[in-house]
Amino acid sequence: MPNEFLDKLYIGVFVIGGLLFAISPFIASFLLAPRAKNPKTNRVYECGMEPLAPAWIRYGANYYLYALIFLAVDVDVLYLFPVAAAWGQDFNKRELVEVIIFVAILALAVVYAWAKGAFKWERKILKSS
Repeated sequence: MPNEFLDKLYIGVFVIGGLLFAISPFIASFLLAPRAKNPKTNRVYECGMEPLAPAWIRYGANYYLYALIFLAVDVDVLYLFPVAAAWGQDFNKRELVEVIIFVAILALAVVYAWAKGAFKWERKILKSS
């Protein structure tokens, strides 16, 4: 019975320590942050230059589509690393066919996105006001 209590005590101390570790940066930033507000504090900052247009503009879906295609290709390539590491060890034809099918499905997804016009980038010029 005392071992169970000691195990639960360790878990409780670990959870409380983890919560304190997670919350302490917020408390430190609240206590150490400067309180004085400057009129320029809430302005948009862009690499030290004055902004040309408002910051709240609508982004095209192309950005998100590129990000999704990148993630799909990136994750699929990560699956190929273990295959490359095990290539020299008893690799038979069946596994080679599986890798070819995997890469073909990945290529098919890229071809589909290309056929739908996902890679056409139309340049839009903002008019400064």
